[in-house]
Amino acid sequence: MENCIFCKIAAGIIPSSKVFEDDRVFAFRDIHPQAPTHVLIIPKKHYADLAELDLRDQQLMGYLLHVAVKLARGEAIEQKGYRVAINCGPEGGQMVQHIHLHLLGGRELTGELG
Repeated sequence: MENCIFCKIAAGIIPSSKVFEDDRVFAFRDIHPQAPTHVLIIPKKHYADLAELDLRDQQLMGYLLHVAVKLARGEAIEQKGYRVAINCGPEGGQMVQHIHLHLLGGRELTGELG
């Protein structure tokens, strides 16, 4: 997507603090971190939100979660715990219209989900 900031970050047009990259996924540090570790994990293929996914995309979404676990280990937050979140739509807190996972950790996270 030509005007998507996350697509531009993944393409290297906009600089970022890259944490991980392969042919399907790009991960980088959030510029407004909500925890000591706050990494955004995005697919390189543009999807605006979860509603754009179908059954053919389940392998990609599983892979994004796999990358989140791998990065949690690398960030040394796996043992104490971490949160993986996907915001969807304006009322869900999604600020950028490109699917992204938030990997948060490094402190006790408040706001229990239930």
